[in-house]
Amino acid sequence: MRNFHPATLALLSSLAAFSAPGAVAQEQTQPASDLPATATFGRWTTIIDTLDTGQDAHKTCAASTAFVDGNGNAGTLTLSISNGDALPPDAYPAVMITVANKDLPTGKNIAASFGDPGVKVSATVSSSGVNGRPSWMVDNQAKTSLALLRAMRKVTSLDVTFGKQSVASIPMDGFVKAYRNLGTSCGFATKDVAP
Repeated sequence: MRNFHPATLALLSSLAAFSAPGAVAQEQTQPASDLPATATFGRWTTIIDTLDTGQDAHKTCAASTAFVDGNGNAGTLTLSISNGDALPPDAYPAVMITVANKDLPTGKNIAASFGDPGVKVSATVSSSGVNGRPSWMVDNQAKTSLALLRAMRKVTSLDVTFGKQSVASIPMDGFVKAYRNLGTSCGFATKDVAP
């Protein structure tokens, strides 16, 4: 599991929740150089947080999209990777789903399915909580993560199921450009996911 800064994820979740559907890619002007850089691509928002230690610059790169599940619960789908982590093709961004639905299965190694009728990826997820909200992290094995990211590129909406329970159908508008932005910002090639 990746270590990522909780404040970065909280900010990203907030930004994704307010992203307007169909928004064009825009880099936001930052009032101070120590604030994270954000950009919006369709329904996805990226945030690049740089920590300069004086010896090197450590970047956390994340992309998130907001959704509402079938019960009206708000949620986010977030990808996160750091230039201090193993990068693609050795490892891919961590994938986390946060949704305020207490009826979803919890625990470790929950069977999960991602895709649509034409593309299905099986994985396992484990539950935890971020800022008091239930969340599930996809088991980040390189082969599974690559298949999931490719499915996200191909589908219009990503249907997510934990166990036998439907989580949501999450629109993917803007995913490819957001993923490319993560690669550019954190220094990894994206052609295996988003050519």
